Amino acid sequence: MTTCKSADAASAMNGQQDSGSRRKRKIADITQALNASPVDVAALRRMAISEGGLLTDEIRCQVWPRLLNVPAQVLDQEPETVERENNKDYNQVLLDVQRSLRRFPPGMPDEQREGLQEELIDIILRVLKRNPQLHYYQGYHDIVVTFLLVLGERIATPLVEKLSTHHLRDFMDPTMDNTKHILNYLMPIIERVNPEVHDFMQQAEVGTVFALSWLITWFGHVLSDFRHVVRLYDFFLACHPLMAIYFAAVIVLYRQEEVLECECDMAMVHHLLSQIPQDLPYETLISRAGDLFVQFPPSELAKEASSHDSMATSTFKDFDLASTQQRPDSVLRRRRRQRQTALENAAVNSAVTVARPSATRRFVRLAVMGLTVALGAAALAVVNSALEWAPKLDLFP
Repeated sequence: MTTCKSADAASAMNGQQDSGSRRKRKIADITQALNASPVDVAALRRMAISEGGLLTDEIRCQVWPRLLNVPAQVLDQEPETVERENNKDYNQVLLDVQRSLRRFPPGMPDEQREGLQEELIDIILRVLKRNPQLHYYQGYHDIVVTFLLVLGERIATPLVEKLSTHHLRDFMDPTMDNTKHILNYLMPIIERVNPEVHDFMQQAEVGTVFALSWLITWFGHVLSDFRHVVRLYDFFLACHPLMAIYFAAVIVLYRQEEVLECECDMAMVHHLLSQIPQDLPYETLISRAGDLFVQFPPSELAKEASSHDSMATSTFKDFDLASTQQRPDSVLRRRRRQRQTALENAAVNSAVTVARPSATRRFVRLAVMGLTVALGAAALAVVNSALEWAPKLDLFP
C-alpha cells in the first residue's frame, strides 16, 4: 500500500513538473513571437488558440492588441474626457453597469469597483461617440468590462473600439437583423454533426434565442468564472468573427444526451439549453469548435443561414492584418491538419504493434470529430514553430 501511495505521489509530481515545463515553454514561445521583427502574429494566434490560451493577463496586455492589429502609438494615447450630459445612451449604459456587480471579482473593495464602473461607462460612451454608426445594445457592457479588467482603461479603449467596428459590428446595428442572421448559422452546424439533435430541436420549435446572450456577450454574461471568460476571449480574438456561434453549437452538441432525453417541448428544451453548465470541458470544446469551423466554414453554411451578408464578416475581409499568412483560418486549418496527421500516425503505429481494428476506428473517429484536446496539443507541440503557410481559403460568404 505504501509503495502504491509513493508511486501515485511521484506520478502527480511528474505531472506538475511537465505542466510547469509546458507553461514555461509556451511563455518563451510567446515572448519570441512578440520580439520578432515583424511581430509573428500567426504564432500569437496559434498560442491563443492552443491549450491554455495566453495564460496570464500580463501576456494578454501584450498580445490582444496584436491580435486586433492596434498600433502601439494608439495604445499610448490617453483617453479623452467623456461628456455624459445629454448623451442619448448614458441612462441605459448606467443602468446596465449598475447591474453588473457580479462581473467584478468577489471581495473587491466597493470603492475600487465603483471606480472601475465609472471607467466602464466612459469607455462605452467614448467608443459610441467616436463611431456614431454604432448602436449600444444590452450585453455590450459584458464584453467591455472583460477588456477593462484585463487591460485597464487606457489600453481597453482602442481595443474595444476596434472590436466594435469589426467582430461585434453586426450586434451594433439599429436593428437585430444581422444578429439574427448570425444565430441562423447555429442549426446548420448542429445538423452537419448530429442530425438527430437538429431534428429534435426543430420538432420542439426551440429556435436559437437561448444562445442570444452567449453570442452578443461572448459568453461573458453566462459564465461565472472569469478565467473561463478570458480563455474564450483568447480564442475568439484569434479567430473569425463567427467563431462564437461555432462554440455555441459545440456546447449544444456536448449536451446532446441531455437534449434528447428532454421532453420535446419548446419551453422545456429552451430552459435546459439556456442554463449553461459551469463545469464545461473548455479546452475540449475550443478544440472541437476550431475543427468544425474548418470542416464546415461559413461559406458552406451561408445559403442555409440566409443570403444576407453580415457586416462583421465583410469588414473582417478588410481587417488590416499584416498579411494573409496571419489569417486565423490558416492557423486553424493547419492546426487541424497537424492533429489529423498525428492521429493517423498513432493509428498506424498501433496497428503495427498490435492488430486492433477497434482502436484504429476510434482514432479515425476522433480525427473527424476532434474530441480529444490532448492529442491536439500533442500535435501542436511537435510541429516547427514557423508556420507552413496554408493556401488562402474562401471562408467568407
